[in-house]
Amino acid sequence: MEFEASPTSGSVPRALRAVKTLTGAALASLLVACVSNPPNAAGVASVDVDPSRKGPVSGVGVEGQDIVAMTDQMMRDMLQEPVFSNNPKRPRVIIDAAYFANESTQAINKNMITQRLLVNLNRAAKSKMLFINRQNAAMVEQERELKRTGTVGTGTTGLTKAPEGADYRLSGKITSLDSRSPKTGLIQRYSQISFEMTDLESGELVWTGIYEFTRAAADDVVYR
Repeated sequence: MEFEASPTSGSVPRALRAVKTLTGAALASLLVACVSNPPNAAGVASVDVDPSRKGPVSGVGVEGQDIVAMTDQMMRDMLQEPVFSNNPKRPRVIIDAAYFANESTQAINKNMITQRLLVNLNRAAKSKMLFINRQNAAMVEQERELKRTGTVGTGTTGLTKAPEGADYRLSGKITSLDSRSPKTGLIQRYSQISFEMTDLESGELVWTGIYEFTRAAADDVVYR
């Protein structure tokens, strides 16, 4: 007995092959499109910005150019103070963010302010001040213990009776006053950054400085 093949029996495999071919072509086209059009292809390329100048993204708060300007101003002002400029004993000073409070409405890393001030002063006032690294006191104590137990050598500077005490320490505050117009949506902020140098024995304020500005904008940016 002979059986005649169905006229559509050979067309099924051919149809499957055609579907696979079309699927492969579609995937290849998609991959080519992904390569030729990377994410954010229509975005803005990064640009280098002078930290002392306002950048393309700016708002009403404390920004990079303010940190540069205020630390330069505070450094110059502090170096003119007689207790630092005309003191042959080279007073020992602590400059860090431990007593630098942010009471403003803006999120800001306080270390950016105090660290830049410290670096600039350390460069400009080596003959007038000695700077105490109190932030890393635990590191100093650990090394002193290793030396005194004989675990390590004494180094080249010898041993001291105790870590150096400080004569003066920096403190300060970041504050702000915000206002907004309900009609125009305009935002205005007055920012004030104050600096104080305190005698750690008597409590006397031997130097103070202030940096302030007011800015307004229709749309503020998000500070992180």
